[in-house]
Amino acid sequence: MAAITFKENPVTLQGSEVKAGDKAPDFTVLATDLSPVSLQDSKGTVRLISVVPSLDTGVCDAQTRRFNEEASELGNITILTVSVDLPFAQRRYCGANGIENLQTVSDHRDLSFGKAYGVAIEELRLLARAVFVVDSNDVVTYAEYVSEATDHPDYSAAIEAVKSAK
Repeated sequence: MAAITFKENPVTLQGSEVKAGDKAPDFTVLATDLSPVSLQDSKGTVRLISVVPSLDTGVCDAQTRRFNEEASELGNITILTVSVDLPFAQRRYCGANGIENLQTVSDHRDLSFGKAYGVAIEELRLLARAVFVVDSNDVVTYAEYVSEATDHPDYSAAIEAVKSAK
């Protein structure tokens, strides 16, 4: 299991770590209109899944903005940003910040994504920062668990992984 800290304090992750080469686990999260979203909804496309603890923090905001900006350069891919923020808060955040090139989804209801991808922080009921790339055949081609949840992911490596998965 990945060793993660949150503000330099060790945390316990629930679920199993996902690695490159694994079949991507399915999950059910909620869109901002409360409709269910699963991995299978974007079957046949390359998916970049950006995982953040909360959109209302500086690093999470920067990560979401960065992948929103990169989306236009990457062409026909699906980008999901997953957090445990309520769907209503996600909709407000996207509207206030011009986030239009990716979809924010909430894992608040049952941590389906967090447990399937091993990023649910037991002590805080938040998700650890991570980035996954899933190819059109539902195989994980890139997995980054950011060791300190308040640090940025390796954006360049994630973007290169998307390009390689196309």
